[in-house]
Amino acid sequence: MSDVVIEREFKQTPDVVFAFLTQVENLLKWWGPEGITVPSHDLSLGEIGPWFSEMKGSKGEIFKVSGDVKSVVPPEYIEFTWAWHDDNDARGHESQVRFEVTPSPNGGSTFKVIHTNLADDESAKNHMGGWTSSINRLENALG
Repeated sequence: MSDVVIEREFKQTPDVVFAFLTQVENLLKWWGPEGITVPSHDLSLGEIGPWFSEMKGSKGEIFKVSGDVKSVVPPEYIEFTWAWHDDNDARGHESQVRFEVTPSPNGGSTFKVIHTNLADDESAKNHMGGWTSSINRLENALG
């Protein structure tokens, strides 16, 4: 199995960054790679329980992903499962995601995405690109 780890420094405090990970109105500003919209969702990542999102690509294609939030410790981390759905809405291979936020020495924060148990190296490569693009959107949303 393959894993993805991405780390980014932000000038905002951990509380502010964590709010962008858990509050739906903030999540929708950055959730998904650049060029993606989220027309349908239940992105309650701030509480234990199920979540899902349907991402719409620039050509109208729909990508559905869902999982369960397993742990939320404000403003330090969120852990949730992740699985893409196929054209028949069946969930595929389940992996795990952890968002970590820690204070940085400059008064801002360090944000880390740890996506583990991906099916293979190709999946890890695709998720690396998707998460990197999404984090770029997060950085822009944070200002």
